[in-house]
Amino acid sequence: MIDTVLFDMGGTLEDIFVDADSKRESALEVIRILKEKGIPVHVDWEEAQQMLDRGWKRYAAYRDVTQRELKPEEIWGNYILTEFGVDFETVQPFAEELAHMWEVTYYHRALRPGVPQMLEGLRGLGLRLGVISNTASLYQVYEILEEYGIREYFQDVTLSSVTGYRKPNLNIFKVSLYQMRADPAHCAYVGDTFSRDVIGPQQAGFGMTFHIQSFLTKSRDKDVPPDVRATYSIREIYEVYTILQDLQQASQPKAAAQ
Repeated sequence: MIDTVLFDMGGTLEDIFVDADSKRESALEVIRILKEKGIPVHVDWEEAQQMLDRGWKRYAAYRDVTQRELKPEEIWGNYILTEFGVDFETVQPFAEELAHMWEVTYYHRALRPGVPQMLEGLRGLGLRLGVISNTASLYQVYEILEEYGIREYFQDVTLSSVTGYRKPNLNIFKVSLYQMRADPAHCAYVGDTFSRDVIGPQQAGFGMTFHIQSFLTKSRDKDVPPDVRATYSIREIYEVYTILQDLQQASQPKAAAQ
């Protein structure tokens, strides 16, 4: 029986998307922060955006193969800002400022409708709740959970930026399971990508997976085999509660009979 539910963050607990405005604003913010730190920038925002895009592609080539997450100063100093002439030592004092800014500016974010009601329902069922998220920022997820007013529901928040491992690497799931004192066979995982949020938990031995569509799903699931399936594919996040409630109620007569 499921006693623990772990959630992805971006695309799952929150709606998330990128557009031309967010790309422009994030590039302008990088320029602003660099100039504020006394680092000259001799390109306009459009060229800066292209340089940043190339930097993120260089980092993606590393992280997608290794399934590792580097610290903000390594990401920005060794990959993202190399074309700006900024190195590890220079960016180290303000790397988290850049990482946090990027997460909240490059991506439009909003709490997915129905999340507070779902979390309250799951807590009412006596289930333990946690978050496992891939993120390049050390603190942004904690802060936005507070802003959304839902931090109190989660016994643990496990981040790739802290563990050094990215989903679907088994190690990030192991860290969360250890911190939650949870048996994977009694855990459900809820996420928006098959590549990270279904394959990873299934390999870790989770008893159940939920998949919900988001803006990110297609771009991150291009190479997923067609036979990969979640236990449940849902349209609304509140369905996590209704499905687990039904399963819990269905198990009660059996438990009573035993």
